[in-house]
Amino acid sequence: MNKVYEAGELPVVGLKDVDLDISPGDFLAIMGPSGSGKSTLMNILGCLDVPTSGTYAIKGTPVSTLSQEALAKLRNREIGFIFQVFHLLPRYTALKNVELPLLYAGVGREERARRALEALKSVGLEDRKGHLSNQLSGGQKQKVAIARALVNDPSLLLADEPTGNLDTKSGEELMGILGRLNAGGVTIVLVTHDAAIARNAKRVVYIVDGRLVTPEEYRELRG
Repeated sequence: MNKVYEAGELPVVGLKDVDLDISPGDFLAIMGPSGSGKSTLMNILGCLDVPTSGTYAIKGTPVSTLSQEALAKLRNREIGFIFQVFHLLPRYTALKNVELPLLYAGVGREERARRALEALKSVGLEDRKGHLSNQLSGGQKQKVAIARALVNDPSLLLADEPTGNLDTKSGEELMGILGRLNAGGVTIVLVTHDAAIARNAKRVVYIVDGRLVTPEEYRELRG
């Protein structure tokens, strides 16, 4: 697939001839320098954008054929997002933050609370369910964000530099959680610039100037 942005007189190539298969249960790390196309690729994988040409399909459904409403439903049902910035609502408790995707999906209040608590338990944070986000550490906030991403039982979990705002210990703990989730069957795609973080994945792909390259090409291009 390809992605081209119209920027003035000269188009900007975001992705060029990217061919990537992600199987159920995979744990894939995407590595590349700033401006390499990592974010563009993640936006397409997360149905936040569509290719200019080529096809991206989830469970056999080409996303470019879907309406904006259908895309929004697909994102909420099939995809969980974890970002470097936690995006928690400060006036909501950890439990209420985790409930939000279920609220948008129209799930009833009791069922929302039950599923949100289960998601917090899965990341070891059920004892902080009543805490506001400003009462949580950075690592705890990221755990809440993971629980929120998992609460709809998505088929794909996308993590964009999830350890970027964490100290070393919290980052290692986070990667341990992702590893356990993957061992339990969750499909994960992780974007990182850190080779040590990428080594937690089952496989690594490298992207430079919008193209997927071999590890050898990546090392040569990076000098």
